[in-house]
Amino acid sequence: MYFRAFHGVPESITAPDGTPIGAVRGFLDAVTRMVSTHPATDLVACFDTDWRPQWRVDLVPEYKAHRVDTDQGEDAEEIPDTLAPQVPVIEAVLDAIGIARVGAPDFEADDVIATLAREATMAVDVVTGDRDLFQLAEDVRPTTVVYIGKGFAKAERVTDATLRERYQVAAASYADFATLRGDPSDGLPGVRGVGDKSAAAIVARYPTIEGLFEALDDPDSDVPFRGKLEPERDYLRRAIEVVRVRTDVPIPPLVTALPRTPADPDRLEALSQRWGLDRPLQRLMAALAT
Repeated sequence: MYFRAFHGVPESITAPDGTPIGAVRGFLDAVTRMVSTHPATDLVACFDTDWRPQWRVDLVPEYKAHRVDTDQGEDAEEIPDTLAPQVPVIEAVLDAIGIARVGAPDFEADDVIATLAREATMAVDVVTGDRDLFQLAEDVRPTTVVYIGKGFAKAERVTDATLRERYQVAAASYADFATLRGDPSDGLPGVRGVGDKSAAAIVARYPTIEGLFEALDDPDSDVPFRGKLEPERDYLRRAIEVVRVRTDVPIPPLVTALPRTPADPDRLEALSQRWGLDRPLQRLMAALAT
C-alpha cells in the first residue's frame, strides 16, 4: 500500500523540513478510506520481513530477480531513494496509533496475511494490490479480497464468485491457474503459449497441478495442451510452491482490535509535528473513533 501511495502522491508533498512525506500521507489516507468504507472490528498491517525468501528463490531463481537492487546486494529490494526513509515513519505512526503490524522472518507479507486469514474466527477483508491473494477468497470462512490494483478509490471486492465469473476459475484453484499462466511482475514465466483462457481450460479439468501431473502420467489421458505442459513439469512442480501462499507462518500474539484512541498520544503528536501529518492523522483518528 505504501508503494502505491508513494506513486500516487506528488513528491512536492513534504514535511516542515522539506523531506518528502507523500507516501506516509497517502498511506494514512488510504487506511482512512479503508476503515471508512469497509468497517471492521480488527485491523492488522502486514509487512515484508523478507520480500524475497531464499526458499522461494531456491525453487525458482528468477523469482523477483528483476527487482533486486544490484548496488545494494542480492537481498536488497529496489526501492526509490525518497520512499525508503518514509517506511520507518509509517511504522512509528502505526505503533503510536495502536494499529497492529507484523512480519515474520523468511516469509513475505502475503504469507502472514494468508495465515491470519485462515486462523481468523471472523469474516476477513484482505486489502491488497497483489492478485496472487485472490487465492484466499472463500465463502465458507468468509474471506473477501479488497483489490486496490486500480487505486484506492477504485477498490474492488473480489470473491470466489467474482473469480468464477472473470476467469472461470474457483479461488481454490487460482494459484494453480496463476502458475500455469505466469506472472512477469514476479519473474514467473508460466508455460509458454498458455494464457488466461488456456490456463482456465486446464484448471477446469484438473483443479490442481498435482491432479494435472497424475493425468500427464497416464498416456491415454486426453490432457489439453499436453505438448506444451510436458516439457514444463519440473518448472510447474517448483513454481506452484512459490505461488501458493503459506498459511503456517509463526505469528506472535497480537492485539488486533481497532484502536478508537491513540495508544501513545504524546508520541503520535510528536510524529505529527515532526513530519507535518496533522490533517491526515486527524482524518484517520476521526474514522477510527466512529
